[in-house]
Amino acid sequence: MRASRLVSLLLLLQTRGRMTAAQLAAELEVSERTIHRDVEALSAAGVPIYAERGPYGGVQLVDGYRTRLTGMTAHEAEAVFLAGLPGPAAELGLGTVMTAARLKVLAALPVELRARASRLVERFHLDAAGWFQPGDPVPHLGTLAEAVWEGQRVQVAYERGDEAVERVLEPLGLVLKGGIWYVVASVEGQVRTYRVSRVAAATALDDRFERPTGFDLAEFWAESIANYEREAPRLELVVRVDPRYLGRLGDVVGQQAIEAAEHMDGPDPDGWLRLRLRVDWPREAPGRMLAMGAHLEVIEPPEIRARVASLARAAAALYPATGSEPAATPA
Repeated sequence: MRASRLVSLLLLLQTRGRMTAAQLAAELEVSERTIHRDVEALSAAGVPIYAERGPYGGVQLVDGYRTRLTGMTAHEAEAVFLAGLPGPAAELGLGTVMTAARLKVLAALPVELRARASRLVERFHLDAAGWFQPGDPVPHLGTLAEAVWEGQRVQVAYERGDEAVERVLEPLGLVLKGGIWYVVASVEGQVRTYRVSRVAAATALDDRFERPTGFDLAEFWAESIANYEREAPRLELVVRVDPRYLGRLGDVVGQQAIEAAEHMDGPDPDGWLRLRLRVDWPREAPGRMLAMGAHLEVIEPPEIRARVASLARAAAALYPATGSEPAATPA
């Protein structure tokens, strides 16, 4: 925590001027001896700081000196480096801006903090996209971002199924969720969410709009996610699964579904588990269950069981028997 304390000490002196070691120690909850060591460390790092003894003495910065890291703690500075997602920043047209900001923050840090921030960049990297998902093309994201910032209306052509519809949006914010960009906008007095990759054309208009009083983007998004998860269609399945393949089933249906599954009582002739699962993708259920191969059997509902059997027969017809098959091994 010393790096954070050094920054706090600098900011205290910058905002309050000369302070005694006792005052600094009380503010930072350390001993006066620790304050003197910190002053020496900052001085050695090139910060123009000095201490004067006597009844009117104290610790202060050279007149006119101001750290360029005003109001930022060490942890906040580190957050700048962790927040610099290169992909999303570039999509917003802020790639060079983010790089320049990080360089300026790095240059403003004392040597001790600079080394710490550099280690952070070397050891941590954030990748917002999911596996095997390079991300949707978003050629109009820059236009939407500018409209959000300037409070401009924007006319878009939005692909909805097999047709494109014209809309005039009052864009309130952009959200990156799971590697996918969404624009939250007011349309005819209602706040709605649009997937940016489905915007086929976007033109910023000259007229501006007033943001709804009290609108909070983060609060709106959290509420939208909760409503979607609550109202999304769900399907209940009863399955038998080889316990050795429970991990693979978690990959297929999601670990959350496995953790929430009901373990049904009763002996099984093969020693398999019988689970009651709730999944959020009814249409995809037969194909996903078939992905488990011979290691899972759908018991209920009967229509899903029948559909899995139909898919299995169709797949088997493409692979006529060619002799003995190698024995399957657990995942």
